[in-house]
Amino acid sequence: MMGFDFLEPINDHILRRVKSLSSQQLGSKVVFHTREEFPDLDKIKIALIGVSENRGGSADNSGDLSDFREELYSMFPGNWDAVIADLGDILPGNSKEDTYFALRKVASDLIKRKIIPVIIGGSQDLTYSMYRAYDELEQMVNLVAIDSKFDFGKEEELMSANSYLSQMIIDEPNNLFNFCNIGYQTYYNSQEEIDLIEKLFFDAYRLGEVSNNIAIAEPVFRDADIVSLDLNAVKSADSGNFVSFAPNGFNGKEICALARYAGISDKVSMFGVFNHHHSHQEAILITQIIWYFIEGFHYRSNEYPFGSRENYIKYSVPIEEETLVFYKSDKTDRWWIEIPFITNGNNKLKRNTLLPCSYEEYLGACNQELPERWWKAQRKNVL
Repeated sequence: MMGFDFLEPINDHILRRVKSLSSQQLGSKVVFHTREEFPDLDKIKIALIGVSENRGGSADNSGDLSDFREELYSMFPGNWDAVIADLGDILPGNSKEDTYFALRKVASDLIKRKIIPVIIGGSQDLTYSMYRAYDELEQMVNLVAIDSKFDFGKEEELMSANSYLSQMIIDEPNNLFNFCNIGYQTYYNSQEEIDLIEKLFFDAYRLGEVSNNIAIAEPVFRDADIVSLDLNAVKSADSGNFVSFAPNGFNGKEICALARYAGISDKVSMFGVFNHHHSHQEAILITQIIWYFIEGFHYRSNEYPFGSRENYIKYSVPIEEETLVFYKSDKTDRWWIEIPFITNGNNKLKRNTLLPCSYEEYLGACNQELPERWWKAQRKNVL
């Protein structure tokens, strides 16, 4: 079973609870890793995994995910046909590095099988293991973090929930092509960190920007491989987290909409929810976030980069010394912009020839406004 030996089966209490549910509830439609049996992965599309490793953060390391599982499996699914498995938990190792290794191995084995790992975690530094799971695929990786902070940390700081992004940028092999933060709150981030985002040609959207027009986040998720959601990005009044009080943040409806955008994205191949403080109220919120991610998955349209360009309408827009080329899907009305591929010896970048964008960005180009994300992506191709 390769990396799956690291997985602890679902406890008997949850299995008994599932058996008492009606055939219409989600728990009756999920396959479980039990002491007697491991699911047949050939049929699985989405795999849930709990990781109760919190040593990279400030939370206690003892919480389990029973509340989350009870709530999730008592919900009713949508019109879903994908087989979902609960593969159990990765328990904390002797050191947090042991846990990082186990998660990396399990996640890598799943994505090679084209199964989407959904990680319900402890501290957000586990995102680093999710990123490293792609090393063997030899591809560039785009990460989207729904977070109030950038999590850069200081150079000398050990890996933690507040510094994992620095490790991604520094450590070899460097496969991080793009990072985008959704929902940062300026007073939690130094000007130096905000400037660094610009310097690295990364993207960031303030909480107010996204709350005022949540649709601006959709193209961002469409280009993501990994989505990492920090529950501290949700305001405490909606999350029930009063351990680390957050007066401002996304509300419950907004965070579920973002999870659905992540699910709809044809490219997202790993999703994680982190910094769970193990309150019952927060467990209910997590179940709804995961529900909406799975709901979104069932509305995937298999467009670029998986489909051909035959079903797209092409628009050419002359702007300054460039001619920008846009494509509109006649299936979903979604938009992309072409990034001219510049040969720089890095074959991993070849798949980034179309960048998701919005209709508003097309209209802006018609008014001679160069899309900022297009410019940043092109700069990264050149460097």
